[in-house]
Amino acid sequence: MEQEQRRPGISVFFPAYNDGGTIGSMVVAVIKTLEELTDDYEVIVVENGSTDYTVTVLEELAQRFERFRYYSYREPLGYGGALRAGFAACTKDLIFYTDGDAQYDPRELKLLLPALNDDVDIVNGWKIDRSDPLHRKIIGRVYHHTVKFLFGFKLRDVDCDFRLIRRRVFDTIDLESDSGTICLELVKKLQDAGYRFAEVPVHHYHRTYGKSQFFNFPRLWRTGVQLIGLWWKLVIRRDHMRRIKVRRKQQELPVER
Repeated sequence: MEQEQRRPGISVFFPAYNDGGTIGSMVVAVIKTLEELTDDYEVIVVENGSTDYTVTVLEELAQRFERFRYYSYREPLGYGGALRAGFAACTKDLIFYTDGDAQYDPRELKLLLPALNDDVDIVNGWKIDRSDPLHRKIIGRVYHHTVKFLFGFKLRDVDCDFRLIRRRVFDTIDLESDSGTICLELVKKLQDAGYRFAEVPVHHYHRTYGKSQFFNFPRLWRTGVQLIGLWWKLVIRRDHMRRIKVRRKQQELPVER
């Protein structure tokens, strides 16, 4: 019984955009996984302006599973907006998220949880092998090395959206990005705040439904512009460090009784 009480509370959320062909299996798979790990869990989908049948699938899931809920936004939030909404909706001590396109297997959450010991705040996956077309692999590697140099990242795979995070870290950091650069903002601010990472290898699979929203030239151009703006804010101006220091100091103050 004592061991059972120590099982963690876990929130899982998936951002979803035109993922009707995959989101159902993602939700069912993670619920079965969570039932093995804990009695205290919730599963959330942040639906982000889909034009396929994603919402219909989510409605059916909500009728079937008591601990599942979804938020549907007819006006797209952007990937960053969807992540911020997901983090805000989570109520448990641990938050796990990955994308709703099934390029990662949510059952591999079981690989991340053992790495979250008392000295670790975030467990970040790293792709064993990227299962994408050659041109996407090349662009991905260039992007990875560029942002690692610009932002001073220490992680092996910053661009792996397969993360287990202690919810308390969001008492210290704020996220602002609406685009895919939110992943860089998240890792940079967590790193600058002194939170500790562990890294675990996970599998990456071919996309079986829909298409990537990132790998087209107009979006790559916009991402480049946003990347420069984020670099200026986080590396040059570093305004976030003042907020982090203030909140860290507030957390250290004794509680009045």
